[in-house]
Amino acid sequence: MAPTILVVDDAAEIRTLLRTYLEAEGMDVHEAGSGEEAIRLTADLSPDVVLLDLGLPDLSGLDVLGRVRATSSVYVIVVTARAEEVDKLVSLSLGADDYIVKPFSPREVVARVHAVLRRPRLDSVAADDTLRFAGLTISPSSREISLEDRAVTLSALDFDLLLALARKPGRVFSRAQLLEQVWGYAFYGDERVVDVHIRTIRAALGDDGSRYVGTVRGVGYRFIGTPADRT
Repeated sequence: MAPTILVVDDAAEIRTLLRTYLEAEGMDVHEAGSGEEAIRLTADLSPDVVLLDLGLPDLSGLDVLGRVRATSSVYVIVVTARAEEVDKLVSLSLGADDYIVKPFSPREVVARVHAVLRRPRLDSVAADDTLRFAGLTISPSSREISLEDRAVTLSALDFDLLLALARKPGRVFSRAQLLEQVWGYAFYGDERVVDVHIRTIRAALGDDGSRYVGTVRGVGYRFIGTPADRT
């Protein structure tokens, strides 16, 4: 089936431009010109990807992102004229999967959409694919996480990032390696985007965050949870 894309922007000409390029790639495209409409259509359509502008006429795009992320793990790519680093970092911390600054190349947007649709770019595993560690279980097939019998909710990208680390316990990944494996395309922005998502994962895991995801200074990150069969 064709992937469903929701384009959210108050500028009709931008919606039309993106729709033209995305439909040329065989995608099913829907449009929203306001935040409230975007929230409603996300619930009604369950799209695969939302392209979200931050400068909407009724709600802040960040408010829309927060409300969407509270109920859905849909991939969200922010497409906005706001180039300030703080806007990017806040968007990513709220669960955005990517961030594109206007003016943009429509072909780049299409490439980014294809990239998130290819996730997770992780090796397939056996039918019983649950990863079990001391106090923590991660199920790739159901995309569920349990910490001491408490459900942990992560965005799609944060889940993929944690899973990439957890599948190789003890291995140190550089930021560039994580960008290549999880983001799934050549990333030309600041590698610190990885740091933002690591902080989000640790926050979701609460006091146990640093117990499972360790920092290797000057290099990157590694998963340090103890496999359940060693407890």
